[in-house]
Amino acid sequence: MKSTIYRKIMVATDGSELVRKAVDSAIEIAKLSGAKLYAVHVITLGAYYSITTSRDAEWKKEMKEQLITESKEATAYVENAGRVANVEVESVILEGSPAEELVDFAEKNDIDLIVMGTQGKTGILRFLIGSVAENVVRYSKKTVLVVRGETIEKG
Repeated sequence: MKSTIYRKIMVATDGSELVRKAVDSAIEIAKLSGAKLYAVHVITLGAYYSITTSRDAEWKKEMKEQLITESKEATAYVENAGRVANVEVESVILEGSPAEELVDFAEKNDIDLIVMGTQGKTGILRFLIGSVAENVVRYSKKTVLVVRGETIEKG
Protein backbone atom coordinates (compact mmCIF):
# COMPACT_ATOMS: atom_id res chain seq x y z
CA MET A 1 0.00 0.00 0.00
CA LYS A 2 1.39 3.37 -1.04
CA SER A 3 1.35 6.42 1.16
CA THR A 4 -0.68 9.43 0.02
CA ILE A 5 1.11 11.96 2.19
CA TYR A 6 3.18 13.12 -0.81
CA ARG A 7 1.46 13.36 -4.18
CA LYS A 8 3.69 16.03 -5.75
CA ILE A 9 7.39 16.24 -4.97
CA MET A 10 9.79 18.85 -6.32
CA VAL A 11 13.53 18.25 -6.49
CA ALA A 12 15.73 21.27 -7.16
CA THR A 13 18.68 20.39 -9.36
CA ASP A 14 21.70 22.28 -10.59
CA GLY A 15 23.19 19.24 -12.31
CA SER A 16 26.08 18.92 -9.87
CA GLU A 17 27.37 15.72 -8.31
CA LEU A 18 26.33 17.03 -4.88
CA VAL A 19 22.67 17.17 -5.93
CA ARG A 20 22.59 13.51 -6.93
CA LYS A 21 22.06 12.42 -3.32
CA ALA A 22 19.01 14.71 -3.16
CA VAL A 23 17.75 13.35 -6.50
CA ASP A 24 18.14 9.78 -5.23
CA SER A 25 16.22 10.64 -2.07
CA ALA A 26 13.45 12.39 -4.00
CA ILE A 27 13.07 9.45 -6.37
CA GLU A 28 12.91 6.96 -3.51
CA ILE A 29 10.24 8.98 -1.69
CA ALA A 30 8.26 9.42 -4.93
CA LYS A 31 8.49 5.71 -5.64
CA LEU A 32 7.32 4.76 -2.14
CA SER A 33 4.45 7.24 -2.19
CA GLY A 34 3.44 7.00 -5.85
CA ALA A 35 4.06 10.74 -6.22
CA LYS A 36 4.82 12.69 -9.35
CA LEU A 37 8.29 14.25 -9.30
CA TYR A 38 9.09 17.70 -10.67
CA ALA A 39 12.75 18.26 -11.61
CA VAL A 40 13.24 22.01 -11.31
CA HIS A 41 16.27 24.00 -12.42
CA VAL A 42 16.52 27.78 -12.11
CA ILE A 43 18.56 29.82 -14.56
CA THR A 44 20.02 32.97 -13.02
CA LEU A 45 20.60 35.55 -15.76
CA GLY A 46 21.10 38.66 -13.62
CA ALA A 47 24.90 38.79 -13.64
CA TYR A 48 25.09 38.02 -17.36
CA TYR A 49 22.48 40.58 -18.31
CA SER A 50 23.99 43.50 -16.42
CA ILE A 51 26.15 44.17 -19.49
CA THR A 52 24.37 46.85 -21.47
CA THR A 53 26.39 47.55 -24.62
CA SER A 54 24.69 46.65 -27.89
CA ARG A 55 27.71 44.71 -29.14
CA ASP A 56 27.21 42.27 -26.28
CA ALA A 57 23.67 41.35 -27.39
CA GLU A 58 24.90 38.30 -29.32
CA TRP A 59 27.04 37.22 -26.35
CA LYS A 60 24.01 37.47 -24.04
CA LYS A 61 21.96 35.35 -26.43
CA GLU A 62 24.67 32.70 -26.62
CA MET A 63 25.08 32.71 -22.83
CA LYS A 64 21.35 32.20 -22.31
CA GLU A 65 21.34 29.35 -24.83
CA GLN A 66 24.26 27.73 -22.97
CA LEU A 67 22.46 28.08 -19.63
CA ILE A 68 19.30 26.53 -21.11
CA THR A 69 21.37 23.61 -22.44
CA GLU A 70 22.88 23.08 -18.98
CA SER A 71 19.39 23.24 -17.44
CA LYS A 72 18.12 20.58 -19.82
CA GLU A 73 21.08 18.35 -18.95
CA ALA A 74 20.44 18.81 -15.22
CA THR A 75 16.77 17.92 -15.47
CA ALA A 76 17.44 15.08 -17.95
CA TYR A 77 19.51 13.35 -15.28
CA VAL A 78 16.46 13.35 -13.00
CA GLU A 79 14.18 12.17 -15.82
CA ASN A 80 16.50 9.25 -16.59
CA ALA A 81 16.84 8.26 -12.93
CA GLY A 82 13.05 8.47 -12.58
CA ARG A 83 12.49 6.32 -15.65
CA VAL A 84 14.77 3.60 -14.19
CA ALA A 85 12.79 3.71 -10.92
CA ASN A 86 9.42 3.86 -12.71
CA VAL A 87 8.67 7.33 -11.30
CA GLU A 88 6.88 9.97 -13.37
CA VAL A 89 9.11 13.04 -13.77
CA GLU A 90 8.27 16.41 -15.28
CA SER A 91 11.13 18.80 -16.01
CA VAL A 92 10.68 22.50 -15.31
CA ILE A 93 13.14 25.28 -16.17
CA LEU A 94 12.62 28.64 -14.50
CA GLU A 95 14.47 31.97 -14.67
CA GLY A 96 15.22 34.31 -11.80
CA SER A 97 16.43 34.18 -8.23
CA PRO A 98 16.72 30.46 -7.34
CA ALA A 99 15.21 30.52 -3.84
CA GLU A 100 12.36 32.82 -4.84
CA GLU A 101 11.52 30.83 -7.96
CA LEU A 102 11.60 27.50 -6.13
CA VAL A 103 9.33 28.74 -3.32
CA ASP A 104 6.95 30.34 -5.82
CA PHE A 105 6.78 27.22 -8.01
CA ALA A 106 6.07 25.00 -5.00
CA GLU A 107 3.29 27.30 -3.83
CA LYS A 108 1.64 27.72 -7.24
CA ASN A 109 1.78 24.02 -8.06
CA ASP A 110 0.63 22.68 -4.70
CA ILE A 111 3.87 20.77 -4.11
CA ASP A 112 3.77 18.59 -0.99
CA LEU A 113 7.53 18.17 -0.50
CA ILE A 114 10.58 20.08 -1.71
CA VAL A 115 13.82 18.09 -1.83
CA MET A 116 17.11 19.96 -2.13
CA GLY A 117 20.77 19.31 -1.79
CA THR A 118 23.14 21.52 0.11
CA GLN A 119 26.82 21.94 -0.53
CA GLY A 120 27.58 22.12 3.18
CA LYS A 121 29.34 25.47 2.96
CA THR A 122 30.20 26.94 6.33
CA GLY A 123 31.78 30.06 7.76
CA ILE A 124 32.60 33.03 5.58
CA LEU A 125 31.94 31.16 2.33
CA ARG A 126 28.31 30.55 3.36
CA PHE A 127 27.96 34.15 4.50
CA LEU A 128 29.31 35.59 1.25
CA ILE A 129 27.32 33.54 -1.22
CA GLY A 130 24.26 32.70 0.85
CA SER A 131 22.41 29.44 0.70
CA VAL A 132 19.55 28.68 -1.65
CA ALA A 133 18.49 25.75 0.55
CA GLU A 134 18.54 27.92 3.67
CA ASN A 135 16.34 30.55 2.02
CA VAL A 136 13.89 27.97 0.72
CA VAL A 137 13.60 26.47 4.22
CA ARG A 138 13.13 29.95 5.68
CA TYR A 139 10.47 31.21 3.25
CA SER A 140 8.59 28.16 2.00
CA LYS A 141 5.28 27.14 3.53
CA LYS A 142 5.88 23.64 2.16
CA THR A 143 7.80 20.81 3.80
CA VAL A 144 11.47 20.90 2.78
CA LEU A 145 13.92 18.01 2.96
CA VAL A 146 17.55 19.13 2.76
CA VAL A 147 20.00 16.39 1.83
CA ARG A 148 23.48 17.29 3.00
CA GLY A 149 26.43 17.02 0.66
CA GLU A 150 30.07 17.17 1.61
CA THR A 151 31.25 20.03 3.83
CA ILE A 152 33.39 22.41 1.79
CA GLU A 153 34.82 24.72 4.44
CA LYS A 154 35.04 24.53 8.21
CA GLY A 155 34.76 27.48 10.58
